[in-house]
Amino acid sequence: MRKNIKLTAGIATAAALALGLSACGTSSDPGSKDSAGSGDASKALVVAASPTPHADILNYVKDNLAEKAGLKLEVKEFTDYVLPNTATEAGQVDANYFQHKPYLDDFNKKNNTHIVPVANVHLEPLGLYSKKLTSVKDIKAGQTVAVPNDTTNGGRALQLLAENGLITIKPGVGTNAKISDITDKKGLEFKELEAATVPRALNDVDAAVINGNYAIEADLSPAKDALVLEKADGNPYANFLAVKEGNEKDARVQKLAELLNSPEVKKFIEDTYKGSVIPAFGAAK
Repeated sequence: MRKNIKLTAGIATAAALALGLSACGTSSDPGSKDSAGSGDASKALVVAASPTPHADILNYVKDNLAEKAGLKLEVKEFTDYVLPNTATEAGQVDANYFQHKPYLDDFNKKNNTHIVPVANVHLEPLGLYSKKLTSVKDIKAGQTVAVPNDTTNGGRALQLLAENGLITIKPGVGTNAKISDITDKKGLEFKELEAATVPRALNDVDAAVINGNYAIEADLSPAKDALVLEKADGNPYANFLAVKEGNEKDARVQKLAELLNSPEVKKFIEDTYKGSVIPAFGAAK
């Protein structure tokens, strides 16, 4: 039986409080070792992660590889895209594994946090899904499409729609595209929702752009169920292990990074997710 530690309201509150104290000068050094394990190799490395596939991958490492490697690993599951970073910044956890670089860059800039990537692990292709339509060609004027409301995933979603001829967006905006950057909606209406809630909106909209991990949690198979799916080749959205700046050389972090980039994890990802999640290291690059 999995023994993941679920985030509670109390922990969330503590993380927010600790972050506030840090901002006020309690721990102003971005490389401060005021963290869950304090860099002590004898203590468990506490990692915040989205449930699927991040926590699943970490738990595979915990159950099959960590003990032999001399690593104590503790996994805390978070169901949003904010608390894993604020908890890492505040020292409530030692590391996190849930995000890609464009999202992290935007988050650090907006929140004055100091989170840095350590090792790429996997890709989750973004997909367009529908419970009412069977082809992207069925999407017509007057229909509603749900998209994530955070800056990077929202822009990424609009790029996917533009690449498939559903909308036209301003040249050069790239993955920073916003609804206001659409120059031709082609009669479509858009509903912006928090990324984790988009799958639950599928019954209420004609189509929705859903992050790979949330699609899997909603029992959708990106490889089979998506009307269109992001291409993996050249995809900049690898999800990675991340820490607060200054903690990159923590021996426990380095050990976990090595295990997450191991042949065993590569095989686990390929066998478990069958193309819905793709290794972003080794031969898979």
